[in-house]
Amino acid sequence: MVTVEEGLRSQLRNIEATYGRSIDEWIGLIRESGKRRHGEIVAMLKVEYGLSHGAANRVALVALDAITPRAAAADPQLDLYPAGKQSLLPIHGRLMALVHGLGTDIEIAPKKGYLSLRRRKQFAMIKPASRHIDVGLILPGRPVTDRLESAATFNALFTHRVRLGSIGEIDDELAGWIGDAYSAAG
Repeated sequence: MVTVEEGLRSQLRNIEATYGRSIDEWIGLIRESGKRRHGEIVAMLKVEYGLSHGAANRVALVALDAITPRAAAADPQLDLYPAGKQSLLPIHGRLMALVHGLGTDIEIAPKKGYLSLRRRKQFAMIKPASRHIDVGLILPGRPVTDRLESAATFNALFTHRVRLGSIGEIDDELAGWIGDAYSAAG
């Protein structure tokens, strides 16, 4: 199983290979720009350098951490996990490592109460509940199982839902479903 750290390192290597600059070079460009707000940095990287939203988001987080270490705690994804949901953070971290391992063209858009995962179009969502994380997937034509539930009563934008109550449930089967949804959205 891939650790969060391995997933993040893989994503950074993919960004370096795709966009032709080392992470240190990106950090230098951001430092020189004088920008210190996540949203401003993401916008700059997308507009001026052509990075995808997912790549710009990750580079911005790494750069802010390198420039001012406390700024990394301002990750908008963590706003989904208030005091009562903090126990879900390890599951979220492992899930995000899996998502980042799919490619650098993923847009992660925090919404009210969930994260939207998009490529050309939305393919998944991550929504914390009180004791588990719901993963909504768009997998038309895929049969429903005990684990790969129908999303009909969960969210009409998705065909299926998987409930994750522990890190151990992030397995090859789930990775396959997320990968299939990602592929279909590209």
